[in-house]
Amino acid sequence: MQQWLKISLMLCTFGFLKEIRPSEPFIVDYLAGPWRNLTMTEVIQEAFPIGTYSYLAQLVIIFLITDMLRYKPLIIVNGLAGVVVWSMLLWTTSLASLKTLEVFYGTYCAAEIAYFSYIYAKVDREHYQKVTSHTRAAIYSGRFFAAVLAQILVYSDAMDYKQLNYLSVAAQISATLWALFLPSVKTSMYFHRASVPPIIGSQTDENSCDNDSSSEKNSSKSPSFKRKILSAFVLIWMHFKSSFTNLTVLQWSIWYALAMAGYIQTIGYIQALWSAVDPAQEAKWNGAVEATVTLLGVVVSLLAGYIHSGFLRPRSSLFALSVLSVGQGGAILLATLTSNLIISYVGYIVFGVLYAFTITVVSAEIAKNISDDSFGLVFGFNTLIALSLQTMLTYAVTDSDGWFALDVIGQFTVYGYYFVALSVIYLVFLIGEIINSAMSRTI
Repeated sequence: MQQWLKISLMLCTFGFLKEIRPSEPFIVDYLAGPWRNLTMTEVIQEAFPIGTYSYLAQLVIIFLITDMLRYKPLIIVNGLAGVVVWSMLLWTTSLASLKTLEVFYGTYCAAEIAYFSYIYAKVDREHYQKVTSHTRAAIYSGRFFAAVLAQILVYSDAMDYKQLNYLSVAAQISATLWALFLPSVKTSMYFHRASVPPIIGSQTDENSCDNDSSSEKNSSKSPSFKRKILSAFVLIWMHFKSSFTNLTVLQWSIWYALAMAGYIQTIGYIQALWSAVDPAQEAKWNGAVEATVTLLGVVVSLLAGYIHSGFLRPRSSLFALSVLSVGQGGAILLATLTSNLIISYVGYIVFGVLYAFTITVVSAEIAKNISDDSFGLVFGFNTLIALSLQTMLTYAVTDSDGWFALDVIGQFTVYGYYFVALSVIYLVFLIGEIINSAMSRTI
Protein backbone atom coordinates (compact mmCIF):
# COMPACT_ATOMS: atom_id res chain seq x y z
CA MET A 1 0.00 0.00 0.00
CA GLN A 2 1.29 3.46 -0.89
CA GLN A 3 2.30 5.64 2.06
CA TRP A 4 -0.14 8.45 1.26
CA LEU A 5 -3.04 5.99 1.09
CA LYS A 6 -2.03 4.40 4.38
CA ILE A 7 -1.98 7.82 6.05
CA SER A 8 -5.33 8.66 4.49
CA LEU A 9 -6.92 5.47 5.83
CA MET A 10 -5.51 6.06 9.31
CA LEU A 11 -6.77 9.63 9.38
CA CYS A 12 -10.16 8.58 8.01
CA THR A 13 -10.49 5.97 10.74
CA PHE A 14 -9.95 8.67 13.36
CA GLY A 15 -12.49 10.93 11.67
CA PHE A 16 -15.06 8.14 11.45
CA LEU A 17 -14.67 7.14 15.10
CA LYS A 18 -14.80 10.74 16.29
CA GLU A 19 -18.12 11.31 14.53
CA ILE A 20 -19.83 8.33 16.17
CA ARG A 21 -21.83 10.35 18.66
CA PRO A 22 -25.32 8.79 18.69
CA SER A 23 -26.33 10.90 21.66
CA GLU A 24 -26.14 14.15 19.66
CA PRO A 25 -29.47 13.93 17.76
CA PHE A 26 -31.25 13.81 21.14
CA ILE A 27 -28.86 15.85 23.29
CA VAL A 28 -31.29 18.67 24.11
CA ASP A 29 -34.02 16.25 25.16
CA TYR A 30 -31.49 14.47 27.34
CA LEU A 31 -30.22 17.64 29.01
CA ALA A 32 -33.72 18.98 29.63
CA GLY A 33 -35.04 15.55 30.60
CA PRO A 34 -35.33 13.80 33.98
CA TRP A 35 -31.67 12.75 34.07
CA ARG A 36 -30.24 16.19 34.83
CA ASN A 37 -33.18 18.18 36.20
CA LEU A 38 -32.45 21.25 34.05
CA THR A 39 -34.95 23.49 32.30
CA MET A 40 -34.90 24.14 28.57
CA THR A 41 -34.14 27.80 29.28
CA GLU A 42 -31.08 26.89 31.36
CA VAL A 43 -29.79 24.57 28.66
CA ILE A 44 -30.39 26.87 25.67
CA GLN A 45 -29.88 30.35 27.10
CA GLU A 46 -27.32 29.78 29.85
CA ALA A 47 -25.18 26.74 28.98
CA PHE A 48 -25.03 26.45 25.18
CA PRO A 49 -23.81 30.05 24.59
CA ILE A 50 -20.69 29.27 26.64
CA GLY A 51 -19.74 26.65 24.06
CA THR A 52 -19.95 29.29 21.33
CA TYR A 53 -17.83 31.77 23.26
CA SER A 54 -15.29 29.08 24.17
CA TYR A 55 -14.98 27.90 20.57
CA LEU A 56 -14.25 31.42 19.34
CA ALA A 57 -11.79 32.20 22.14
CA GLN A 58 -9.75 29.08 21.50
CA LEU A 59 -9.80 28.95 17.70
CA VAL A 60 -7.03 31.50 16.99
CA ILE A 61 -4.73 30.08 19.63
CA ILE A 62 -5.30 26.52 18.51
CA PHE A 63 -4.77 27.46 14.86
CA LEU A 64 -1.30 28.79 15.67
CA ILE A 65 -0.19 26.11 18.11
CA THR A 66 -1.52 23.37 15.81
CA ASP A 67 1.03 24.42 13.20
CA MET A 68 3.71 25.04 15.82
CA LEU A 69 3.20 21.63 17.47
CA ARG A 70 2.85 19.91 14.09
CA TYR A 71 -0.74 18.72 14.12
CA LYS A 72 -0.67 15.30 15.79
CA PRO A 73 -0.67 16.57 19.41
CA LEU A 74 -3.77 18.67 18.68
CA ILE A 75 -5.51 15.71 17.03
CA ILE A 76 -4.95 13.85 20.30
CA VAL A 77 -6.23 16.87 22.23
CA ASN A 78 -9.32 16.80 20.01
CA GLY A 79 -9.98 13.21 21.04
CA LEU A 80 -9.25 13.84 24.73
CA ALA A 81 -11.61 16.83 24.79
CA GLY A 82 -14.32 14.57 23.36
CA VAL A 83 -13.71 12.03 26.13
CA VAL A 84 -14.06 14.77 28.75
CA VAL A 85 -17.22 16.21 27.19
CA TRP A 86 -19.15 12.96 26.90
CA SER A 87 -17.88 11.67 30.25
CA MET A 88 -19.22 14.80 31.91
CA LEU A 89 -22.51 14.37 30.07
CA LEU A 90 -22.78 10.94 31.68
CA TRP A 91 -21.51 11.51 35.17
CA THR A 92 -22.41 15.09 36.09
CA THR A 93 -25.83 16.66 36.55
CA SER A 94 -25.55 20.28 37.68
CA LEU A 95 -25.89 23.42 35.57
CA ALA A 96 -22.38 24.50 36.66
CA SER A 97 -20.89 21.25 35.37
CA LEU A 98 -22.75 21.68 32.08
CA LYS A 99 -21.24 25.14 31.69
CA THR A 100 -17.77 23.71 32.38
CA LEU A 101 -18.47 20.97 29.85
CA GLU A 102 -19.23 23.62 27.24
CA VAL A 103 -15.74 25.07 27.68
CA PHE A 104 -14.26 21.68 26.79
CA TYR A 105 -16.72 21.41 23.92
CA GLY A 106 -15.21 24.63 22.56
CA THR A 107 -11.81 22.93 22.72
CA TYR A 108 -13.24 19.89 20.95
CA CYS A 109 -14.59 21.99 18.09
CA ALA A 110 -11.56 24.26 17.77
CA ALA A 111 -9.08 21.37 17.74
CA GLU A 112 -10.79 19.88 14.68
CA ILE A 113 -8.63 22.21 12.59
CA ALA A 114 -5.70 19.87 13.24
CA TYR A 115 -7.56 17.00 11.57
CA PHE A 116 -8.02 18.92 8.33
CA SER A 117 -4.56 20.53 8.39
CA TYR A 118 -2.63 17.32 9.03
CA ILE A 119 -3.11 15.95 5.53
CA TYR A 120 -1.58 19.01 3.84
CA ALA A 121 1.61 18.63 5.85
CA LYS A 122 1.91 14.86 5.69
CA VAL A 123 0.75 14.04 2.17
CA ASP A 124 2.30 15.18 -1.13
CA ARG A 125 0.40 17.89 -2.97
CA GLU A 126 -0.56 15.61 -5.84
CA HIS A 127 -2.74 13.60 -3.44
CA TYR A 128 -4.45 16.57 -1.71
CA GLN A 129 -7.73 16.25 -3.56
CA LYS A 130 -8.07 12.52 -3.01
CA VAL A 131 -7.19 12.62 0.67
CA THR A 132 -9.47 15.60 1.26
CA SER A 133 -12.37 13.69 -0.28
CA HIS A 134 -11.49 10.62 1.80
CA THR A 135 -11.49 12.53 5.07
CA ARG A 136 -14.75 14.33 4.27
CA ALA A 137 -16.35 11.01 3.34
CA ALA A 138 -15.18 9.49 6.63
CA ILE A 139 -16.77 12.30 8.60
CA TYR A 140 -20.09 12.04 6.77
CA SER A 141 -20.04 8.26 7.10
CA GLY A 142 -19.49 8.51 10.86
CA ARG A 143 -22.31 11.01 11.27
CA PHE A 144 -24.68 8.95 9.16
CA PHE A 145 -23.87 5.75 11.05
CA ALA A 146 -24.29 7.49 14.43
CA ALA A 147 -27.63 9.06 13.47
CA VAL A 148 -29.06 5.79 12.12
CA LEU A 149 -27.82 3.89 15.16
CA ALA A 150 -29.34 6.46 17.51
CA GLN A 151 -32.73 6.32 15.80
CA ILE A 152 -32.83 2.52 15.83
CA LEU A 153 -31.87 2.29 19.50
CA VAL A 154 -34.36 4.95 20.59
CA TYR A 155 -37.21 3.71 18.41
CA SER A 156 -36.76 0.14 19.63
CA ASP A 157 -36.40 1.27 23.27
CA ALA A 158 -33.07 -0.51 23.41
CA MET A 159 -31.48 2.60 24.94
CA ASP A 160 -32.71 5.85 26.42
CA TYR A 161 -31.19 9.27 25.74
CA LYS A 162 -28.69 8.98 28.57
CA GLN A 163 -27.46 5.54 27.60
CA LEU A 164 -26.60 6.78 24.11
CA ASN A 165 -23.82 8.78 25.74
CA TYR A 166 -22.01 5.56 26.69
CA LEU A 167 -21.59 4.81 23.00
CA SER A 168 -20.43 8.36 22.33
CA VAL A 169 -17.76 8.31 25.04
CA ALA A 170 -16.58 4.85 23.92
CA ALA A 171 -16.14 6.17 20.38
CA GLN A 172 -14.18 9.19 21.62
CA ILE A 173 -11.87 6.96 23.65
CA SER A 174 -11.34 4.74 20.61
CA ALA A 175 -10.60 7.78 18.42
CA THR A 176 -8.06 9.11 20.94
CA LEU A 177 -6.24 5.79 21.19
CA TRP A 178 -6.18 5.51 17.40
CA ALA A 179 -4.72 9.03 17.12
CA LEU A 180 -1.67 7.90 19.09
CA PHE A 181 -0.65 5.73 16.14
CA LEU A 182 -0.85 8.47 13.52
CA PRO A 183 2.59 9.18 11.97
CA SER A 184 4.30 12.27 13.35
CA VAL A 185 4.77 15.31 11.11
CA LYS A 186 8.26 16.76 10.65
CA THR A 187 7.29 19.89 8.73
CA SER A 188 4.34 22.27 8.90
CA MET A 189 2.91 25.07 6.82
CA TYR A 190 4.36 28.02 8.72
CA PHE A 191 6.47 27.33 11.82
CA HIS A 192 8.34 24.23 10.65
CA ARG A 193 8.71 24.69 6.92
CA ALA A 194 11.20 22.61 4.96
CA SER A 195 13.07 25.86 4.22
CA VAL A 196 12.56 29.23 5.84
CA PRO A 197 12.19 32.35 3.68
CA PRO A 198 13.87 35.63 4.43
CA ILE A 199 11.97 37.73 6.96
CA ILE A 200 11.29 40.31 4.30
CA GLY A 201 10.84 38.59 0.97
CA SER A 202 9.39 39.06 -2.45
CA GLN A 203 6.90 36.85 -4.24
CA THR A 204 9.88 34.91 -5.53
CA ASP A 205 11.04 34.35 -1.97
CA GLU A 206 7.66 32.95 -1.02
CA ASN A 207 7.49 30.65 -3.99
CA SER A 208 10.97 29.35 -3.28
CA CYS A 209 9.63 27.82 -0.09
CA ASP A 210 7.30 25.59 -2.05
CA ASN A 211 9.73 24.07 -4.51
CA ASP A 212 10.32 20.79 -2.72
CA SER A 213 8.23 19.57 0.19
CA SER A 214 10.84 16.93 0.97
CA SER A 215 13.85 19.24 1.06
CA GLU A 216 13.92 19.02 4.83
CA LYS A 217 16.23 16.04 4.47
CA ASN A 218 18.76 18.20 2.62
CA SER A 219 18.85 20.95 5.22
CA SER A 220 21.70 20.66 7.67
CA LYS A 221 21.22 23.92 9.53
CA SER A 222 18.15 24.98 11.45
CA PRO A 223 17.32 28.69 11.65
CA SER A 224 17.11 30.34 15.03
CA PHE A 225 13.80 30.02 16.83
CA LYS A 226 13.27 33.80 16.70
CA ARG A 227 13.83 33.97 12.95
CA LYS A 228 11.60 30.97 12.44
CA ILE A 229 8.75 32.65 14.34
CA LEU A 230 9.18 35.97 12.51
CA SER A 231 9.35 34.22 9.16
CA ALA A 232 6.19 32.26 9.98
CA PHE A 233 4.20 35.39 10.75
CA VAL A 234 5.56 37.20 7.69
CA LEU A 235 4.52 34.27 5.52
CA ILE A 236 1.08 34.17 7.14
CA TRP A 237 0.66 37.87 6.33
CA MET A 238 1.85 37.40 2.75
CA HIS A 239 -0.63 34.56 2.19
CA PHE A 240 -3.41 36.54 3.85
CA LYS A 241 -2.76 39.68 1.80
CA SER A 242 -2.42 37.76 -1.46
CA SER A 243 -5.72 35.93 -0.87
CA PHE A 244 -8.00 38.65 0.42
CA THR A 245 -6.90 41.38 -1.97
CA ASN A 246 -8.41 39.13 -4.63
CA LEU A 247 -11.96 40.51 -5.01
CA THR A 248 -13.32 37.13 -6.06
CA VAL A 249 -11.97 35.47 -2.91
CA LEU A 250 -13.30 38.33 -0.79
CA GLN A 251 -16.75 38.18 -2.39
CA TRP A 252 -17.19 34.46 -1.85
CA SER A 253 -15.57 34.54 1.59
CA ILE A 254 -18.23 36.99 2.76
CA TRP A 255 -20.93 34.45 1.95
CA TYR A 256 -18.89 31.63 3.46
CA ALA A 257 -18.51 33.44 6.79
CA LEU A 258 -22.02 34.89 7.01
CA ALA A 259 -23.75 31.66 6.00
CA MET A 260 -21.61 29.48 8.24
CA ALA A 261 -22.50 31.66 11.21
CA GLY A 262 -26.20 31.18 10.53
CA TYR A 263 -25.77 27.49 9.79
CA ILE A 264 -23.87 26.70 13.00
CA GLN A 265 -26.46 28.61 15.01
CA THR A 266 -29.32 26.78 13.32
CA ILE A 267 -28.00 23.24 13.72
CA GLY A 268 -26.88 23.97 17.27
CA TYR A 269 -30.36 24.91 18.47
CA ILE A 270 -32.66 23.02 16.09
CA GLN A 271 -33.54 20.38 18.69
CA ALA A 272 -34.84 23.09 20.98
CA LEU A 273 -37.08 24.27 18.15
CA TRP A 274 -38.45 20.77 17.65
CA SER A 275 -39.19 20.53 21.37
CA ALA A 276 -41.08 23.83 21.13
CA VAL A 277 -43.01 22.70 18.05
CA ASP A 278 -43.90 19.37 19.69
CA PRO A 279 -43.90 19.91 23.49
CA ALA A 280 -45.55 16.52 24.05
CA GLN A 281 -42.58 14.84 22.36
CA GLU A 282 -44.83 12.07 21.11
CA ALA A 283 -42.83 11.46 17.93
CA LYS A 284 -39.07 11.87 17.90
CA TRP A 285 -37.31 11.12 14.64
CA ASN A 286 -34.30 13.34 15.24
CA GLY A 287 -31.84 10.58 14.40
CA ALA A 288 -33.58 9.69 11.14
CA VAL A 289 -33.71 13.37 10.16
CA GLU A 290 -30.01 13.91 10.86
CA ALA A 291 -29.17 10.76 8.90
CA THR A 292 -31.25 12.02 5.97
CA VAL A 293 -29.59 15.45 6.02
CA THR A 294 -26.15 13.85 6.13
CA LEU A 295 -26.82 11.43 3.28
CA LEU A 296 -28.46 14.03 1.04
CA GLY A 297 -25.70 16.48 1.93
CA VAL A 298 -23.10 14.09 0.51
CA VAL A 299 -25.14 13.59 -2.67
CA VAL A 300 -25.73 17.27 -3.37
CA SER A 301 -22.13 18.16 -2.50
CA LEU A 302 -20.91 15.78 -5.19
CA LEU A 303 -23.58 17.07 -7.57
CA ALA A 304 -22.59 20.68 -6.89
CA GLY A 305 -19.02 20.02 -7.98
CA TYR A 306 -20.10 18.75 -11.38
CA ILE A 307 -22.86 21.30 -11.99
CA HIS A 308 -20.81 24.30 -10.94
CA SER A 309 -17.70 23.40 -12.84
CA GLY A 310 -19.66 22.67 -15.99
CA PHE A 311 -22.45 25.22 -16.25
CA LEU A 312 -22.36 28.19 -13.89
CA ARG A 313 -20.48 31.41 -14.67
CA PRO A 314 -19.62 34.24 -12.25
CA ARG A 315 -22.75 36.31 -12.91
CA SER A 316 -25.16 33.38 -12.88
CA SER A 317 -23.36 32.10 -9.77
CA LEU A 318 -24.20 35.31 -7.92
CA PHE A 319 -27.83 34.99 -8.94
CA ALA A 320 -27.90 31.31 -7.93
CA LEU A 321 -26.30 32.18 -4.60
CA SER A 322 -28.97 34.79 -3.92
CA VAL A 323 -31.75 32.33 -4.79
CA LEU A 324 -30.23 29.53 -2.72
CA SER A 325 -29.81 31.86 0.26
CA VAL A 326 -33.43 32.95 0.22
CA GLY A 327 -34.37 29.29 -0.13
CA GLN A 328 -32.43 28.50 3.04
CA GLY A 329 -34.13 31.35 4.87
CA GLY A 330 -37.54 30.17 3.68
CA ALA A 331 -36.80 26.62 4.81
CA ILE A 332 -35.91 27.83 8.32
CA LEU A 333 -39.10 29.89 8.49
CA LEU A 334 -41.09 26.85 7.35
CA ALA A 335 -39.52 24.78 10.12
CA THR A 336 -40.25 27.52 12.64
CA LEU A 337 -43.72 28.81 11.86
CA THR A 338 -45.56 25.48 12.04
CA SER A 339 -47.18 23.38 14.72
CA ASN A 340 -46.49 20.14 12.87
CA LEU A 341 -43.22 18.44 13.79
CA ILE A 342 -42.99 16.58 10.47
CA ILE A 343 -43.20 19.86 8.54
CA SER A 344 -40.50 21.29 10.81
CA TYR A 345 -38.34 18.27 10.04
CA VAL A 346 -38.87 18.78 6.32
CA GLY A 347 -37.93 22.46 6.57
CA TYR A 348 -34.72 21.55 8.35
CA ILE A 349 -33.85 18.89 5.77
CA VAL A 350 -34.39 21.35 2.92
CA PHE A 351 -32.22 23.91 4.72
CA GLY A 352 -29.43 21.39 5.31
CA VAL A 353 -29.44 20.17 1.70
CA LEU A 354 -29.43 23.69 0.25
CA TYR A 355 -26.60 24.72 2.56
CA ALA A 356 -24.51 21.64 1.66
CA PHE A 357 -24.93 22.41 -2.02
CA THR A 358 -24.16 26.10 -1.70
CA ILE A 359 -21.17 25.80 0.63
CA THR A 360 -19.61 23.36 -1.83
CA VAL A 361 -19.99 25.85 -4.68
CA VAL A 362 -18.59 28.70 -2.59
CA SER A 363 -15.67 26.63 -1.28
CA ALA A 364 -14.79 25.65 -4.85
CA GLU A 365 -14.84 29.30 -5.95
CA ILE A 366 -12.52 30.27 -3.11
CA ALA A 367 -10.16 27.33 -3.66
CA LYS A 368 -9.81 28.13 -7.36
CA ASN A 369 -8.47 31.59 -6.57
CA ILE A 370 -5.93 30.89 -3.82
CA SER A 371 -2.67 28.97 -3.64
CA ASP A 372 -2.57 25.52 -2.06
CA ASP A 373 -0.50 26.82 0.84
CA SER A 374 -3.26 29.30 1.71
CA PHE A 375 -6.10 26.78 2.12
CA GLY A 376 -5.78 26.41 5.87
CA LEU A 377 -5.27 30.13 6.45
CA VAL A 378 -8.14 31.35 4.27
CA PHE A 379 -10.73 28.83 5.40
CA GLY A 380 -9.50 29.13 8.99
CA PHE A 381 -9.88 32.92 8.87
CA ASN A 382 -13.33 32.62 7.29
CA THR A 383 -14.31 30.23 10.07
CA LEU A 384 -13.00 32.71 12.65
CA ILE A 385 -15.17 35.46 11.16
CA ALA A 386 -18.12 33.07 11.09
CA LEU A 387 -17.66 32.24 14.76
CA SER A 388 -17.33 35.92 15.62
CA LEU A 389 -20.62 36.62 13.87
CA GLN A 390 -22.22 33.59 15.50
CA THR A 391 -21.06 34.84 18.88
CA MET A 392 -22.73 38.19 18.21
CA LEU A 393 -25.87 36.38 17.07
CA THR A 394 -25.83 34.20 20.18
CA TYR A 395 -25.44 37.18 22.49
CA ALA A 396 -28.09 39.15 20.63
CA VAL A 397 -30.92 36.63 20.54
CA THR A 398 -30.04 33.53 22.60
CA ASP A 399 -28.03 34.35 25.72
CA SER A 400 -30.21 35.00 28.77
CA ASP A 401 -27.94 37.95 29.63
CA GLY A 402 -27.85 39.22 26.05
CA TRP A 403 -29.63 42.00 24.22
CA PHE A 404 -32.98 40.38 23.46
CA ALA A 405 -32.98 36.83 24.93
CA LEU A 406 -35.73 35.67 22.59
CA ASP A 407 -37.62 32.42 22.99
CA VAL A 408 -36.82 29.59 20.59
CA ILE A 409 -39.47 30.55 18.03
CA GLY A 410 -38.24 34.14 18.05
CA GLN A 411 -34.64 33.00 17.64
CA PHE A 412 -35.38 30.89 14.59
CA THR A 413 -37.49 33.60 13.03
CA VAL A 414 -34.40 35.81 13.22
CA TYR A 415 -32.26 33.07 11.66
CA GLY A 416 -34.71 32.70 8.78
CA TYR A 417 -34.68 36.40 7.95
CA TYR A 418 -30.89 36.42 8.44
CA PHE A 419 -30.56 34.21 5.35
CA VAL A 420 -33.09 36.33 3.49
CA ALA A 421 -30.89 39.35 4.21
CA LEU A 422 -27.89 37.39 2.95
CA SER A 423 -29.79 36.78 -0.28
CA VAL A 424 -30.36 40.52 -0.65
CA ILE A 425 -26.63 41.20 -0.18
CA TYR A 426 -25.73 38.96 -3.09
CA LEU A 427 -28.50 40.37 -5.20
CA VAL A 428 -26.87 43.77 -4.66
CA PHE A 429 -23.49 42.27 -5.67
CA LEU A 430 -25.10 40.95 -8.85
CA ILE A 431 -26.64 44.32 -9.70
CA GLY A 432 -23.30 46.01 -9.05
CA GLU A 433 -21.51 43.61 -11.37
CA ILE A 434 -24.09 44.18 -14.12
CA ILE A 435 -23.71 47.96 -13.77
CA ASN A 436 -19.90 47.75 -13.82
CA SER A 437 -20.00 45.53 -16.88
CA ALA A 438 -22.34 47.93 -18.69
CA MET A 439 -20.19 50.94 -17.81
CA SER A 440 -17.05 49.13 -19.03
CA ARG A 441 -18.63 48.53 -22.43
CA THR A 442 -19.64 52.18 -22.82
CA ILE A 443 -16.17 53.54 -22.05
